[in-house]
Amino acid sequence: MPDKTVQIPTPDGRADAFAAFPDGDGRHPGVLMYADAFGIRPVLREMARELADHGYYVLVPNFFYRHGPTPVIELPEHIGEDVRPATIAQLMPLIEAHTAERILSDADACLSFLTAQPEVAAGPVAVTGYCIGGLLALRTASAHPDQVAAVASFHGPVGADGPDDLRRLLSPLTAQVHLGHAETDMTPESLAELNQALDAAGVQYTSEIYPGTVHGFTMSDTDAFDPAALQLHWDRLLPLLDRTLTHS
Repeated sequence: MPDKTVQIPTPDGRADAFAAFPDGDGRHPGVLMYADAFGIRPVLREMARELADHGYYVLVPNFFYRHGPTPVIELPEHIGEDVRPATIAQLMPLIEAHTAERILSDADACLSFLTAQPEVAAGPVAVTGYCIGGLLALRTASAHPDQVAAVASFHGPVGADGPDDLRRLLSPLTAQVHLGHAETDMTPESLAELNQALDAAGVQYTSEIYPGTVHGFTMSDTDAFDPAALQLHWDRLLPLLDRTLTHS
C-alpha cells in the first residue's frame, strides 16, 4: 500500500498532508479525509491506508498547517482522559482560529490538489471526517455540490451552531450523507430535530446514534475507542462510497 507525505499549495502557504492509495498504475476515486482536532498521527494514517485498501486515493490534510507542520502539538501515544483536557486546551486556540473563511479556502485547495493527482480518477469525490473534521467535511461538500458525491461525518458537531447555520450548511448539499453520532453527543430528541432539517433540505441521508458510544469512538488511541462502533463506521462508510463513486 503506497503512501507519502505531500504538500498542498494554499493561499496561506503549504499544507502538509498524508496520502495513501492502492498499489499499481490504475486511477482511483478520490476521498478527502479530515482528521479530528488531534490531527494526523499513526491512527489516522492507518485508517487512511485501510480505506485506500478498498480502492481509493485518500488525502488527509493537516488543517492546522498555519500553526506548523504535523505534529502541530506534541501528542502522547495514547490520549487518555488524564491528558485530554490539557491537550484540548492547547488545541482550542487553533480551533477558534480556524474560521469559516479558512475552512472554505482550504477546501478549495485540497479538492484542487486531490483531483489533480495522477492516481486519482476523473469524476466525483467523497469527503469524510471525524469530530471537528466531520464539520469540515460537511462544509466542504456544501461548498462544492457539483464535485462531492458523498460525505460522512462521525462524532462531528453537526448543528452545534444553531438552526440557521444548519440550514445554510444543508441547503446546498447534493451529496449522499451519512452521520454517525456518539450517544453522549446526541439525544434522541436532538437527532429527530437534525433529521427533520435533513428532510426539509431534501438531502439523501442516513443519520443515527451509534449505541453505547462516547465522543471520539473511532479513534483507537483514545479512551473513547469502541471497536464495534469503528466497525459499524466502516459498514456505513464503504457502501456509501461504493454506490456514489465510480471505480474504473
